[in-house]
Amino acid sequence: MRTIRIHVDLPLATGAEVALPAQAGEHVARVLRLAPGDPLTLFNGDGADYAATIRSVDKREVRVQLLERQAVARESPLRLTLAQGVARGEKMDLIVQKATELGVARIVPLLTERSEVKLDPARAEKRLAHWRAVAASACEQCGRASLPEILPAQALPAWLATLADEGGLRLALLPEAESSARELRPGDAGALLAVGPEGGLGERDIALLHEAGFHGLRLGPRILRTETAGLAALAALQALHGDLA
Repeated sequence: MRTIRIHVDLPLATGAEVALPAQAGEHVARVLRLAPGDPLTLFNGDGADYAATIRSVDKREVRVQLLERQAVARESPLRLTLAQGVARGEKMDLIVQKATELGVARIVPLLTERSEVKLDPARAEKRLAHWRAVAASACEQCGRASLPEILPAQALPAWLATLADEGGLRLALLPEAESSARELRPGDAGALLAVGPEGGLGERDIALLHEAGFHGLRLGPRILRTETAGLAALAALQALHGDLA
């Protein structure tokens, strides 16, 4: 029987009765058509699932009883950060969704030299909330109980300036690079992976990344689209050094 998992931004505790947030309640009642007595699982990103049962469903709210807390061990031992040049339209949603399924720990939307997407403060805030909702939905599907951290969109130089004390193997996807994922082995601190937008990384971007200690990484003889490249690299790193072996 399929387990229905719902992400809620609420404190959860065994034995508590909670009202689902409006959007989650509407999904449970109108889309899934669950009724009192039906089981479901809630999670809030604290690393655990909470088995629950529906107590009541009405037009105003859905209330559930939390029965049991179950620790979930589905996080990769390889901590991966995807620094992704913001892609147009639904491509970015796809990247966030699939990167979450592949176990990425953090996603940094980057504005780079060749970025075509422009985000004013209001739009950037809305996109951030949307991307976080996409990640939460992906966690519902793939069984993760810890959500990846998604940072606000920022310029590449600003992000690099925050990395002074951060460890981890630093990688940038570059078609002309000579090193492969098999040759570049992450240590205990994991890896940071920088990927350009549709037009790729520009010369200034590449110079800044090299100055910040990033190594060029290639995925093979073919040039991949931005919505494919980062995901392929994450899958390769997870297969070689993480939990997809």
